Amino acid sequence: MVFAPEKSSQTIQKLYPNFKIIVLDDDFNTFEHVSTCLLTYIPGMSEDRAWELTNQVHFEGQSIVWVGPQEQAELYHQ
Repeated sequence: MVFAPEKSSQTIQKLYPNFKIIVLDDDFNTFEHVSTCLLTYIPGMSEDRAWELTNQVHFEGQSIVWVGPQEQAELYHQ
């Protein structure tokens, strides 16, 4: 006689992975333009934080400017 395994009553919740919006340095966009875009498109972005991130992009070559769910990341990327 073969028995089917019992169904587990435990539910394992897995979070969706976070996605990152990364701004890369280039020779075309000005500091002001990058900072303005961050203020315009990233929710909750302060002017001071936008300038910090803009400087990081310039001096380090890139900066993670936002982390969160995929759908929102796709909107901010556009």
